[in-house]
Amino acid sequence: MASTGSEKPSLPGSNYVVFLSFRGEDTRHSFTDHLYMAFTLRGIETFRDSEKLQLGQEIASELIQAIENSQYAIVVFSEKYADSKWCLDELAEIIECKKNKGLEVVPVFYHVDPSDVRNQTGPFEKDFDKHQKNDKIDREKIQKWKDAMREVGKLSGKHLLPHQG
Repeated sequence: MASTGSEKPSLPGSNYVVFLSFRGEDTRHSFTDHLYMAFTLRGIETFRDSEKLQLGQEIASELIQAIENSQYAIVVFSEKYADSKWCLDELAEIIECKKNKGLEVVPVFYHVDPSDVRNQTGPFEKDFDKHQKNDKIDREKIQKWKDAMREVGKLSGKHLLPHQG
C-alpha cells in the first residue's frame, strides 16, 4: 500500500490492514463484497473469511490469528449479526485486540440502529434471548458478547439506512 503520510503505520507482525467482520447471509453478496473490492482495488490487504481461509485449517484459530494480525477491524452490524456465534466470537476477539494490541475498530451499522447494537434491542434482543436459552453456551461467554457489542456500538461509525445501499 502506497504511503500518503496519513495512513497508520504497519504494526509489527501485521499481515492485513483490514479485517472484515460480517454476517455472510446478510451482506456477503452486497455491501461487504463492494467494500472488499474497493479495498482490494486500492491495494489494501483485507481479510474476508471466504477469500483467506485455508482449506483444512481450523476456522477459529485462523480467524483469531487474522484479527490479531490486522491493523483495523471493520464490523458490519446487520440484522442477523448477533444470530451467529461465529460473528460474536469474532467481535469478542476484536475487542480483546482493541484493548491489548491497539487494533482500530470501525463499526458499520448496515440497516440497523446503532442504539439497538449498544443496547441489544430490536433484532439483537431476540438473538441474545435465543443464545441465553441454549444450555450449551456459557453465560460468561454471552456476557462477553454483549459487552463487546455495547463497546463497539458506542464507537463512531457509518450508519447505512436501507435506501442508502
